[in-house]
Parts: sequence; structure tokens; C-alpha cells
Amino acid sequence: MAIRVALHHQTSYRFDRPVGVSPHVVRLRPAPHARMPIHAYSLKIEPAKHFINWLQDPFGNFQARLVFPEKIRELAITVDLVAEMTVINPFDFFVEDYAEEYGFDYESTLRQELAPYLEVQENGPLLHEWLAGVDHDPQRIVDFLVEINWRLNQEIAYVIRMEPGVQTCEETLQRRTGELRSSLAAPRRYHDQTSR
Repeated sequence: MAIRVALHHQTSYRFDRPVGVSPHVVRLRPAPHARMPIHAYSLKIEPAKHFINWLQDPFGNFQARLVFPEKIRELAITVDLVAEMTVINPFDFFVEDYAEEYGFDYESTLRQELAPYLEVQENGPLLHEWLAGVDHDPQRIVDFLVEINWRLNQEIAYVIRMEPGVQTCEETLQRRTGELRSSLAAPRRYHDQTSR
């Protein structure tokens, strides 16, 4: 059974004097390829005197580029949306024949397209220690991925971290805590190490 929810987000700044504001890029619109249907969306910017251009990044995510032609005393960004939350079967996908078993190689054209995701960015001792505990024997890729995710869930506690940026793999493994940004980056870094 689906449930519709209304979300409201507001970010606002007040300045003690008129200030010149550089162009802003706002990434507060759900991706068009997301599984959760969005039934209504609005973005309101104050001050009213601004220019807005909608762009899409290379991954298809919407971005609003804002330009303010005059100095301002207040900046407010308000998003309202209605989303439909529904139960999604995480195993509702298929795996290509060549990728059914862990240890597969991507077809050359696909490997080239995925190159940014296969780039090794982390290479620290804690990551190597963590990878040494992974079963590298041939096995069904779905079982392998479920096991990796289960292990990350058991070993890395989820926290809310307000600092900007993504903490490194080494920091995440040392602290045994990570926020969503670090947790999403970990499987990529892991795959980088195991797919070579």
C-alpha cells in the first residue's frame, strides 16, 4: 500500500548589510529516475529578483542555477514536494549472464563507460585489512553483494555528520561510524579494490 507524504525544506540566511551573492547551484529536486514517484514539486527563491536556469548533471540529476543581479539582505530557498512512498522489492532486477558470478569482467565498452566508478581512490591499511576478511571465492554476485552490505551494516554505525565533504575510507573504518555519504562511497571503493 502506498502512502503519500508532503515534505517541506527551508534554508534561509539573513545578513546584517546588503551583500553581493555569487551564483548558487541548488540540488534539492528528486532525480527523475528515482523509484519514488513525485506527484508535486515547487521551489521558491527569495528575493524574488533572481534568475533561475534548470540544468542536469551527467547523471541526470536536476540542478537549479541561481543568479542574483543585486545585493541582498536575505536569501531563502524553500522546497515543497509530495512523494509516494511504496514498498519496493530490492531484488526486483536482473543480472546479465556474464555477471552472475563474483569476479566477472565488464564488457569493454561498458567498462569504459563505468571508468569513473572503477577508479581506485583509497588504498589505506585499514581498507586492506577489511578486504582481507572478504570471501573472494566465486559465488553468486547477489549473495556477494548482500554479504558486503550486511557486513558494512554490522561494522559501521550510521551517524549524522554535519561537516562538509565525505570522510575517507580510513576514517570510516577507524571510527567505525559513517554518514550516508561515506556509506555510499564505501561500496564503490570496495569494488575498486576487488574488481582488479
